[in-house]
Amino acid sequence: QVRVEEAGGGSVQAGESLTLSCTASGLTFDANAMGWFRQPPGKEREGVACINWSGDTTYYSDSVKGRFTISKENAKNTLYLQMDSLKPEDTALYYCAAEALDVCMVSMIREKDFGYWGKGTQVTVSA
Repeated sequence: QVRVEEAGGGSVQAGESLTLSCTASGLTFDANAMGWFRQPPGKEREGVACINWSGDTTYYSDSVKGRFTISKENAKNTLYLQMDSLKPEDTALYYCAAEALDVCMVSMIREKDFGYWGKGTQVTVSA
């Protein structure tokens, strides 16, 4: 049974940083992909970033490029999202997603490619 669980959400001021983490148990990290999605209040869920098993393929949405960094520790089965220079528009419920196949592409991230999801962790950025 695969379990995906996020941690690290919270409330911060604009300009501050926050790091999210995600553990995926029951899923080997070999030849797979993991990603972060978010759903702002009243809006649809959107892709934020993804990374493949080796770490040589990453994707960032234009809205977070240069401010967020995705990384992973295969030995710990843990994914991270370092979020710097946070803005009020980054306020959202952040979801971690995992997939056994290498579905992370440099040009896009798609919800339908990921089969395992966490329940989300709330990030609130105030002005």
